[in-house]
Amino acid sequence: MKLRLPRRRRDRLLAGAAALAVVAGAGTWSAASGDDGPAVHREDQVLNMAGPAAPGSTPPGPTPPGSTPPGQQTADVGIDISYFTAGGGGKRPAVLLGHGFGGSKDDVREQAERLARDGYAVLTWSARGFGRSGGLIGLNDPEYEVKDVSRLVDWLAARPEVRLDAEGDPRVGVAGASYGGAVSLLAAGYDRRVDAIAPQITYWNLADSLFPGGVFKKLWSGVFFTTGSTGGMQQQAGLQRGAPAAAAAPGCGRFQPELCAMYERVAVAGKPDPEARALLEQRSPSAVGARIKVPSLIVQGQDDSLFPLDQADAMAKAIAANGAPVSVDWAAGGHDGGMREADRVEARVRAWFDRYLKGDEGADTGPVFRVSRSGGIDSTDGEVKLRGASGGQYPGLASGPREFALAGREQSFANPAGGAPPALSSLPGIGGQLSALGAGLSLDFPGQNARFESGPLERELRITGTPTVTLNVRSTAADGSAVLFGKVYDVGPDGRQQVLPSQLVAPVRVENAQQGTSVELRLPAIDHAVSAGHRLRLVVAATDLGYATPAAPAAYTVSAQSALSVPEAPAVRTAAAGLPAWTWGLPLGAALLAAALLGIRRTGRTPAAPPPEAAPADVPLEITGLTKRYARSQDRYAVRDLSFRVEKGQVLGLLGPNGAGKTTTLRMLMGLISPDAGEIRVFGHAVRAGAPVLSRVGAFVEGAGFLPHLTGRANLELYWQATGRPAEDSHMAEALEIAGLGDALERAVRTYSQGMRQRLAIAQAMLGMPDLLILDEPTNGLDPPQIREMRDVMIRYAAGGRTVIVSSHLLSEVEQSCTHLVVMDRGRRVAAGEVAEITGGGDTLLVTLAEPVDEAGIEKVAALEGVGSVAATDDGLLVRLEGATAAGLIAELVRLEVPVTGVGPHRRLEDAFLTLIGGPA
Repeated sequence: MKLRLPRRRRDRLLAGAAALAVVAGAGTWSAASGDDGPAVHREDQVLNMAGPAAPGSTPPGPTPPGSTPPGQQTADVGIDISYFTAGGGGKRPAVLLGHGFGGSKDDVREQAERLARDGYAVLTWSARGFGRSGGLIGLNDPEYEVKDVSRLVDWLAARPEVRLDAEGDPRVGVAGASYGGAVSLLAAGYDRRVDAIAPQITYWNLADSLFPGGVFKKLWSGVFFTTGSTGGMQQQAGLQRGAPAAAAAPGCGRFQPELCAMYERVAVAGKPDPEARALLEQRSPSAVGARIKVPSLIVQGQDDSLFPLDQADAMAKAIAANGAPVSVDWAAGGHDGGMREADRVEARVRAWFDRYLKGDEGADTGPVFRVSRSGGIDSTDGEVKLRGASGGQYPGLASGPREFALAGREQSFANPAGGAPPALSSLPGIGGQLSALGAGLSLDFPGQNARFESGPLERELRITGTPTVTLNVRSTAADGSAVLFGKVYDVGPDGRQQVLPSQLVAPVRVENAQQGTSVELRLPAIDHAVSAGHRLRLVVAATDLGYATPAAPAAYTVSAQSALSVPEAPAVRTAAAGLPAWTWGLPLGAALLAAALLGIRRTGRTPAAPPPEAAPADVPLEITGLTKRYARSQDRYAVRDLSFRVEKGQVLGLLGPNGAGKTTTLRMLMGLISPDAGEIRVFGHAVRAGAPVLSRVGAFVEGAGFLPHLTGRANLELYWQATGRPAEDSHMAEALEIAGLGDALERAVRTYSQGMRQRLAIAQAMLGMPDLLILDEPTNGLDPPQIREMRDVMIRYAAGGRTVIVSSHLLSEVEQSCTHLVVMDRGRRVAAGEVAEITGGGDTLLVTLAEPVDEAGIEKVAALEGVGSVAATDDGLLVRLEGATAAGLIAELVRLEVPVTGVGPHRRLEDAFLTLIGGPA
């Protein structure tokens, strides 16, 4: 319930804030209670921002070029605020929380309440042009949005519960993400009263962000100005008692006219001019970088084609040069992938303010540098687990470079007329989703790019920073210029599977290239692991969907003048994951499994196996009528009357819900338990515990035990010795080459990531190069890139004429890895056959949309070349491809202005699976 503030309380509230007026005549307050702390009191007001800023809040000097001159301030602009406190009396530091572009103060309300419970006075506000606030969007204009923040600091200084460092100077920090992150930096540069800041996923120089390398980032710029055109619509109905907003320029939404004119000018020209750069630079934190001297926690997203990691690098170096404490955190997510670590980042911001606002010397502010890396999949919810790597110093973007020679002659390619069709790297806001679609999504049209490639990597490479290469470029364009887009792919052993890390690309405009000129290409800053055996592929393209390119056709000729320099940042160390308890004992599981497979038994006699049948001697596996009851039960079956056959060279997926009998079947197949009825034949020999034919079977079931203090190689040698077979029969080099462990074999297993331990276990199963390889849930604990690597391992192993049986709950991986399927439910086989036969074949994608598409739009999509059919569903559009690629489809959808929010494979196997087992498992 909201109550009108008593007059006495209201008068005291306003006594020290002469520069501000309460537009509504009275504020409102409410109390929010929670189980995790004291009740939070919230006061809502609309403040009049007319009038000069407090003395000392804005450094003296002329108005920066590109900002709005004094005197043009629109009077009576209402700024909507909320003020949060909790607990009893006593002075407390204050925090200002800014919101992202297109949002409002409501977006940060929950964080504000949590900070209030932690002993802060928290003020949130809707920036000009957003939410219920009036005014025009100035992209953090120093004369408008930045002065608004200084006046909010004035307001906090008048609050009796806020701690003061001096009269009119509250102890205050500023935090925010994206648009709000930039204003925190600007506030620290323009107002000396700001004591600490925590900007997140934001820019240092907005001109460099929207015009990187002198190239116009047209899709993201369009998102900015489209959002601004609609973001202020709520104001007209929402201001209510507030002062009227300033009028917007026709057709330009809520933007200041000079910003609108700049955008339209650059969008028409297709490239930025000096005036456009000056306008954006003077509204950027870089313009006051030398004045930002407060403790700064800089959080930047790795999946971010809007504000990439080089923006955080520039702000960190500039602020550290001023002598201020700086910590840098490369978090998972960003503008293209969502903030996947919001809770962790919020906790770190709170600790940062505890240290530098509350003065808590014991607050853990974290390392100077931290980067989030994938560390497997949580088996409880399927989410990718993240692990932190850290360093005692910020490494920058060029630490510990390694050079890789690039093969490839001088190459000529075309910039097509109108820049169409364009190559595809990322789309605003969904680049992270594109990466999740798997290898090969990024699209480079033949004849529009040059390619240079390294040799296979001898060991794993961790890229942390900005790779660089020097190119020689010639252009036939009339003005001698060229616009190029550089990207580095991680290419799998087959040469076809390729991954573009974070879907990022580096644009560069090259001038005066008629006779050829050298240019250093700085590629996107990333943190990415490249496996041993993979290659680095540098692609230099003439077009990209996200950027404006010259409309006139031209020919470009490019050659690599240097090796590719790749930073490894060796001082950054990944935190070791906690080792399961079983890894600290002897590898009894491995030894016992070897004993079972080879007939090493303590007591009793091994029953004689029936003689092999002549007919199926070349058949890797045939199961007939296999049955296994649960212990002490006559009518409950783990497996019942199961029959199927596996041929050479097949990769067979064994699918089923929990309790379907998959693991029981595999344990019987390996001779670890005996069936109650039926028969298993491997290469014509009946399987019994200790049957000699089991020497032709390799198995990975429920993980392998390794000695953590020994190297990977020593663990494998120990396992092979336990089998009692000659060392020359191990084929260790061949197994290790397929597993792709590289130099990691010589490191202690305790230093391995989950993915590396999993690959070591697979290598152990492949020792002796068994003709039949059995893998039970081999992708458990692996992140998406590691899952793709495991897929490569299985395919490479079967390519030699051997057979693989894999049990997995990841239907999408089974669909991509396996040639044949057996589906089980409640112990019985419910389907068997080729993957295409069970799923119905085809190649269907699900396109999710921001809003429904009408029939005319659906017909346009259906008429695209290579599209077989289109059907509207509650989730979006189901598009069946007949020749088109996923990347080509995305490019065409964007050209048709279809409001795409995501594109992914339609899970045909999942549909078939759920149908076969009668619904969700």
